[in-house]
Amino acid sequence: MSAGGATPGAEGRPFGSASSESWEAAARRAAARLAGCTIEEAPAALRELLVLWLDGDPYALPIERVREIVRLRPITPIPRVPDAVRGVISLRGEIVQVLDLRRRLGLPAAEFGPDQRRHRIVVLHGEDGQMAGLLVDRVSEVLRVAADALRPAAPRESDAVVALVPHGERFASLFDVDRLLDLGRRAERSAP
Repeated sequence: MSAGGATPGAEGRPFGSASSESWEAAARRAAARLAGCTIEEAPAALRELLVLWLDGDPYALPIERVREIVRLRPITPIPRVPDAVRGVISLRGEIVQVLDLRRRLGLPAAEFGPDQRRHRIVVLHGEDGQMAGLLVDRVSEVLRVAADALRPAAPRESDAVVALVPHGERFASLFDVDRLLDLGRRAERSAP
């Protein structure tokens, strides 16, 4: 880790800086290195996605954007922010804003009862180098899928859903992380 907790990208630059490569490009470069080939020869068609669940339905996030998954912990509320911003947590001394993904998508609020132990906070790397957490019902697996298996999102899907991914006999909605986190960034900019 470099100073400030940023992960170094190409030539040691932190991700999120204007001159650094994208997370997707870094993932392709790493996959090529593991496969022992050039980026052009690498099996770029294979995507790894984290499958999470909300209100009984599967959703997916690009694994290269996931920093870690943590158990639900006390969340400190923040005044005067959008309803989907649940508050902040402290993660090894770093402050992480937490978005309630159910609220962000307009789903019914989660019931925190006996199943609370399954809830997780998925901590993501933002494009700007910041971290953000997503409160989800549960996380189940890492799904490996060919890029050509992705289907266009339905017109009624959330603005943050960019594709549908085959998941068993169902489809998981694949999120664009930056669109998903945009609400949190707007809240940070508007806070006094």
